[in-house]
Amino acid sequence: MKDYKEEPQPRSLTVKDFDPEDRPREKALKYGCGVLSTPDLWAIILRTGTVGKPITEICRDVMRECNGKLRELERLSHEQVLKVKGLGQAKALQIEAVMELVRRYTREGIGQRFKITASKDIYTLMREEIGNLPHEEIWAIYLNQRNEVVHYMKITQGSAVASIFDIKKILKEALLRDAQGLAMCHNHPSGNLNPSIQDDQITQKMREGAKAMDLRFLDHVIVTSGGYYSYNDQGRL
Repeated sequence: MKDYKEEPQPRSLTVKDFDPEDRPREKALKYGCGVLSTPDLWAIILRTGTVGKPITEICRDVMRECNGKLRELERLSHEQVLKVKGLGQAKALQIEAVMELVRRYTREGIGQRFKITASKDIYTLMREEIGNLPHEEIWAIYLNQRNEVVHYMKITQGSAVASIFDIKKILKEALLRDAQGLAMCHNHPSGNLNPSIQDDQITQKMREGAKAMDLRFLDHVIVTSGGYYSYNDQGRL
């Protein structure tokens, strides 16, 4: 009787299985990473695909999911990333880790003694931190006498931040940091830069609180990934 032979199990495809011209790693070594597409760069990081689906195809699917834009990829939740066929928990975490490294790299370039001389400086400081978030956050920026940033921190997060805005938390931190001035910043996930009635209310509240504490209130800036609105520039402080 003829013995049954165990059928070989299909294995996950890697970039080594492709034609040399289609291997992102080989292309990067030969020409540099700058010639690679964004999906090819992800393929080098994520390395292995699944049965019947190479990693380059999975990475193209990832970028299609966010219209080819890394800023849209950053806004995807962990669960949304997992919906891309071929991505498991480990690869989803790899993607999130890379995006976090990008954010930290950007923050390093700003430095600890970043000086605020205009509303654009607040936008530069906070754009990468909150400009592309899918939810709303309010941040306070604390300044010394020379308008150098001594600290900045998140005050509130959520869909109804105006209703839980805590001015006491902001002013207490100003005293602890021996701040001489402060500014406020929050994001609009919708991309709409027009301030709401609630935005006006918390701006007024912050202005009055800062005045009572003899603190300079420089500005309240609304940030999106594509631009900003300044209460000070609009003459509303």
